[in-house]
Amino acid sequence: MNGKFYGLGIGPGDPELVTIKAVNILNKADIIIAPETVSGKGSVAYEIIKGHVHQQEKVKFQVFPMTYDADALDSSWNQNMEEIMLYLNQGKDVAFITLGDPMIYSTYIYVMRRIKAQGIEVETVPGIPSFCAAASRLGIPLSEGEETIAIIPAAYKCEHMDELLTYADNIILMKPSRGFEDTVEKLNKHQRLNNTVMISKCGHADERITYDLKQLVNEKIDYLSMIIAKKRGMQE
Repeated sequence: MNGKFYGLGIGPGDPELVTIKAVNILNKADIIIAPETVSGKGSVAYEIIKGHVHQQEKVKFQVFPMTYDADALDSSWNQNMEEIMLYLNQGKDVAFITLGDPMIYSTYIYVMRRIKAQGIEVETVPGIPSFCAAASRLGIPLSEGEETIAIIPAAYKCEHMDELLTYADNIILMKPSRGFEDTVEKLNKHQRLNNTVMISKCGHADERITYDLKQLVNEKIDYLSMIIAKKRGMQE
């Protein structure tokens, strides 16, 4: 009998924001898969959950490179899926941890599809998305009444960004490190900069909050960053 595959959202960074259900699954699973971007460089996700795990030896690290090369990504997803399938075919339950929520711009999505295609039972456990944690951390409502929200993957070229900045009341820009200067220019063009905040590594010890994005144009922006841009002001 095959094992079960779990996808666990572990929130943005604060270990106390990991759900009780996720912790229970972490400790009953036979194997925990912790993604890292470079072999041996450490896993941000693992650092969040390690205090909740009773048996550290069952944690296995897999490399998912931080690249926009579709072929390289596809190769890593397939290779890691094959390793996971070895455990599942042995009847072991496997838990894959991922930052934020598993169904929002997560590597887990691509692994899950491949595992499902093998006929494996899959259960996905939601986690607190980074933008929800950031809004609470900053005391900034993401939506009120009839306000609309647009979530934009800023790491990719979004053909509709100008349109969304025109019509959406509140904008969430995920992972804006790539093309940051262009993003700032667009926010300025749509008169959003005065009602904008960026938070990097929300919930981590080295969290950073910046309200003046122009001062960051020549800096290296952390990959785990996000921008909240409101139309009606930050404190209304």
